[in-house]
Formats: sequence, C-alpha cells, structure tokens
Amino acid sequence: MAMTIHAPDLDVAIIGAGISGISMAAHIARDCPGHRFALLERRASLGGTWDLFRYPGVRSDSDMHTLGFGFAPWRGADAIADGAAIRDYLNETVSLFDLDRHIRRNTRVTAADWDSAAACWRLVLIDAAGAEQRLTARFLVLASGYYDHDAAHDPPLAGEQDFAGPIVLPQFWPQDLDVAGRQVVVIGSGATAATLVPALAQRGAQVTMLQRTPTWFIASPRQDRLAQLLHRVLPARLAARLVRARNIRLGAWFYNRARRAPDKVGAWLKRRAARALGPAWNEAAFTPPYGPWQQRLCLVPDGDLFAAIRAGQARVVTGHIARIEAGGVVLADGQRLPADVIVKATGLKLAVAGKIALSRDGVAVNLADHVNYKDCMLSNLPNLVQVFGYLNASWTLRADLVATFTTRVLAHMARTGTHVATPVLGADHGLEMDDTPAFSSGYLLRGQAMLPRSSTDRRWRLNHDYLADRAFLAKDPLEDGVLRFDRAPQPLAPAPDCVIDTPR
Repeated sequence: MAMTIHAPDLDVAIIGAGISGISMAAHIARDCPGHRFALLERRASLGGTWDLFRYPGVRSDSDMHTLGFGFAPWRGADAIADGAAIRDYLNETVSLFDLDRHIRRNTRVTAADWDSAAACWRLVLIDAAGAEQRLTARFLVLASGYYDHDAAHDPPLAGEQDFAGPIVLPQFWPQDLDVAGRQVVVIGSGATAATLVPALAQRGAQVTMLQRTPTWFIASPRQDRLAQLLHRVLPARLAARLVRARNIRLGAWFYNRARRAPDKVGAWLKRRAARALGPAWNEAAFTPPYGPWQQRLCLVPDGDLFAAIRAGQARVVTGHIARIEAGGVVLADGQRLPADVIVKATGLKLAVAGKIALSRDGVAVNLADHVNYKDCMLSNLPNLVQVFGYLNASWTLRADLVATFTTRVLAHMARTGTHVATPVLGADHGLEMDDTPAFSSGYLLRGQAMLPRSSTDRRWRLNHDYLADRAFLAKDPLEDGVLRFDRAPQPLAPAPDCVIDTPR
C-alpha cells in the first residue's frame, strides 16, 4: 500500500531575508504561483548584511547594476551605493512583489531535520519571546549568507586590555562613537578598511590604516555616466538590461585577464594608484605579495581612499603588531602608532547553513561531508538548496541563478507529482576532488574545512564563472541522471558521507 504523504506547513522555507532570500522569494512568487513559502528572518528588519553592517561609509563593493536583481533593476543615481540606499532598494523590491506578508521576522531557526518518512524538513524555531515553535516544509533554502552574524573574526592582540580608548569591530559599530579630532588606527586593509578610512577622515579623524600585507585597489566612479545616458535615451527596461550585460562581461573580462596576466594587470593597477596618490605614493605599501584577484579586489569609489591619503588625513603603515599599549599600537619594528580609537577590521568569521543544526532522520549532517551539485544542492541531501554567491562578481548574480534553478525544480515536481529531489552520489562515484580555494582570502582559508566539497566534474562543484554557469544551468536538463525525483519517500543508497575519506 502506498504511503500517504501529508502536506507540510510550507512548500518552501527560506532561511534569511537578505539579498539571497528576497531573490528566492520573488522568483517563487512570480514563477511558482500557488506554492506556500515563508522567509524566516532572525532579525527585526530585512536586508541581511545591509541591515547588520552600519559602520561609517558602508557601501556596495560591486556595481549596483549587477548587485541589484535582474528582475528588479537598480534605478538609483549611484552605481556604487551606500548601505541606506541598498536597504531602501531591498524594501522596495519586497513591496513590489508583495513579499512582506511572507516574512516572519524575529524568527531564528535552530535546527532542521529531514524526515524521510514524511518527505519534509522539520524545523525548530525560536520566536522573539524566546518560545520554541515547530514548522514543516517540503523544501529548505539556506539563504543566510556565509558569515557569522553574531561574531566577527577577532584575533586577540597582546595588551588589548591596557588600551585607554575603545576597540571597535565594524560588524558591531557603536552608533554614538564620535571620532572627530581623534587619532584612529584601523587594523586591516580589506574592503571594510578601505571603506572606513575615508569615511572616518571625512568625520574629522586622523586615520592610520595598519596593514600586515598590502591589498590591490581599483578606483571607479561612484556614478556610471554611460548608464545614466542610456536611461535618458532608451526605455528603462532595455537600458537596464544593456548596462547589466556590459558590466557582467566587463567584470568577467577583467577577472580573467588578471588571472592570466597578473604581472601586467598588477603593474596597471599600481600606475593608476600612483597617479591618484601623487607625492603620497609608496610602492611598497601598494604592492601585495599575491596577484590581482587572488583575493577580492578592493573597490575605491571616486578614489576616496586615495584622496584622503593625498590630503594628509590618512596614511598607510605596513607592519606586524607587537602589542597594544594605553596610547596606541606598538609594531614589531618598534614603531609606535598613537591612537585614541582602534578599529579591528580583521575580517569575517565563516558560518555555514546559518549555524542551523542540520540532520537527516535524526542523524547529524556535516556539510563538509557532501559535494556541491550544480552550485546550489548537495550530494544525497533531499530538497535542500544553499546560496553561496560569487566571490569574483556580484553576490546577487549567483542568487538569481540559484533561484531560477530552484523554481525549475519546484515546477517540475509540481508537474510530475513528485515530493523529493535528491542529487544522488554513490560510494563508487570516482570523482576527482578539487577543493583548492579559488581565492586566498583569510576567512575562506580559515573556514575551508566547514565547506562542502567540489570536484572537477562540472555538475559536482561550486563554480565561479557566471556566464559559463548561466549557460550550463540553462542547457543541462533537470533529469540529468543525477538529480532523482521520487513520488514517495525512498531510502537512499547507503553513501551519505561517501567522500569523507578523500583528504582535502
């Protein structure tokens, strides 16, 4: 006798109401009418990163014509937008697609267990009052990003307790901190530091950016004149499509050029920085020990970082910290950097699956024991999608691709009357693992052991080539001999952790 499959509370539970979650929800609302879905957001407001990060100057580090959604083009004047403008855009998108009624705020998902007998995910939630609730969903989408919202990467520094002033983490910026007339040391030289330094200088601080190693920077206009021209002379939808296509292709070309000819691209970047800095140019401070795009390139809108340095409001110092003392930072070479405020822009702490305890039929799931499938699903884990955006392009490009693929899967299941979609990987898979990080960023290297695996087989990897990925996902059939669709719950072949013995 066939088992009766009872309808769960939701067809799709989406964890997180940031860029990834909103993209997924909008695609489902548009392309899968009749599907019941909810965005489960732990914070009181939507926006994810853009609601959490409130440090001075916070802005996009990709152009908004690609960081914006393909289905809701960016209309703002600035191509490099500040955090408030991005929050407004996300709220407008939610209103446009009537998504607010699907968002459950102040709802933290602590656990998710796949129940094979019922063919659904069983979620444990904590609401704003701290009460535990239960929810079932046929499909689970992990759209909460890749870093820990509760903790930054905060390496201890000798003598921190002796410092007379505040030590600040950008992720938890105190909104009442006044830096006017004060000396600020910003530890770090990544995107956050490059944003903070000119913003703090503009607020009247004298800023020192203390870097252990230099970073590659590229200046770009905050406003895109070509985009503005096209919007004046063409219909809005056509103009947006052309600008987005141009920026995607230009970004892909530059990334590939940097990886193929790092010395030439590095020399070009240094010439541009030298022209922008003039007499303040210091080649050693702007020559990283790695090639361009081996870590994410730092964007400098309107050259604001270079302008602050050239004006004498900021400087760059390279060195290793020996200790912190009451009045500032002491370097290993004996140099002292006076400080009234220290900012530790030392990076993110990686977190997977929104720190949700995942399990299957009561047995804990470790995502690092599974292999990426088509950039978003995982081997032998049913009805599960995760969104991990591009590192060499706008995050949203991947979010939109994953949402499009997911709605195709959902629509196929609705047409065929199936309940379960599982990328099946047998114990004799024969895949060649390829876990070499595409980038040498610190947070990726620190958290690599937490991440799902990748292989050299295109289906079984997390790829970082948007144009190729878009073409592949559109062309490759859903029923590809790997993704199995079942009408009733069936046990998988006993190979849930079949790659765990393959060393990274």
